[in-house]
Amino acid sequence: MDGGEEVLWVEKYRPGRLEDMVDQEAAREALEGMLPNIPHLLLHGPPGTGKTTAALAVARRLFGESWRENTLELNASDERGLAAVRERVREFARSLPSGGAPFRLVVMDEADNMTGDAQQALRRMMEVHSGTARFILIANYVSRIIEPIQSRCAVVRFSPLPREAVEARLSQIAAAEGVSLDSGALEALWEASGGDLRRAINALQAASSISKKVTAETIYKAMGKASPSVLRAVLHELIMGDFNRGVAELRRLIKDESVDPLDVIGFAHYDLLSSYSSYKLPEHLKPQLIYLLSSSHYRIIRGSDSLIQLLGLSSKIRSLISSSVAGSEPSV
Repeated sequence: MDGGEEVLWVEKYRPGRLEDMVDQEAAREALEGMLPNIPHLLLHGPPGTGKTTAALAVARRLFGESWRENTLELNASDERGLAAVRERVREFARSLPSGGAPFRLVVMDEADNMTGDAQQALRRMMEVHSGTARFILIANYVSRIIEPIQSRCAVVRFSPLPREAVEARLSQIAAAEGVSLDSGALEALWEASGGDLRRAINALQAASSISKKVTAETIYKAMGKASPSVLRAVLHELIMGDFNRGVAELRRLIKDESVDPLDVIGFAHYDLLSSYSSYKLPEHLKPQLIYLLSSSHYRIIRGSDSLIQLLGLSSKIRSLISSSVAGSEPSV
């Protein structure tokens, strides 16, 4: 971007109204039906699906021009302890609203990262200050919110965004910013972001700073990931081709280029098992492959040596596929 202070596209293109949100018709209708005298709300669903956008749109609808004065935004993953809950939230919630509003609004993002004690303190404040404040809690995993809080909220679920909706939004933003996307760029944004629209927009902005003609390679470079073409070639050598060459290339990616081992597993899952896979593996192999992939993923995040895990995983997949072609199925 040229000159001046850079503006995050996530904020620049964040919808200000519920009706402008990407997809999420069911969640939007539920929120519309509760306005203006909303109860406490618990918005949950995958990241990047519009939960925070919806909460801020509700604040704008409720308070108009005075929405900032009447809204307290907190990220619970940064302010997890009792002190944050008791001091910041309580002081704000007990104050009278401005601009003639009937109550104030507390928006707590990533509420599922709060400690159990902090959630208990929050539950009590939701009861005590319900006359002067409403709480909107935002969570990726509703199961991490204690039952006493869930029972005091209207729970609204946000579904994963469909691919076509995400790609349409990215195309709109690219056109508005004078960025051209080649045929593989949108697919790369979808795959690399895992359907998280916020993450995809950030990746698009980062890629556009490298080149105004964004390709799949630009996307992966901007996100610090190995390109799919490189990973596909290495994976093919490991399970179908020259194993020693694949081992050398994998070691280079992990040790020299700092590729995240979990990205390798994620790509292997996609390349082997998706409907776009060129391997066309028989259905009876897929459950075993998923088990192998998930087991290695778990061991890596638990601290096992990532390179050894990936090499062991590759060996098992190679053996499984070879035995299947030969007509027998080895134990995994």
